[in-house]
Amino acid sequence: MAKFEMIDIICECEKVSLGEIVYAIKEKNCKTLETIINLTNAGKYCGCCTHKDNDFNTPKKKIYLEDIIKKLT
Repeated sequence: MAKFEMIDIICECEKVSLGEIVYAIKEKNCKTLETIINLTNAGKYCGCCTHKDNDFNTPKKKIYLEDIIKKLT
């Protein structure tokens, strides 16, 4: 299993880090993809970071917003 650091960028479009996503979930009570997008802008534009089925990049991301939400909520 891959290890991630809080400084790892989850959303390349908006440069949103894992730490910002974790903060949104734990401190701001964001429990859905919609609330995370609204608070952080992660996933707002291309959507590649939201779910593996939306990721059209090469190489593919190792973690997605939906994975993080599931793990932390």
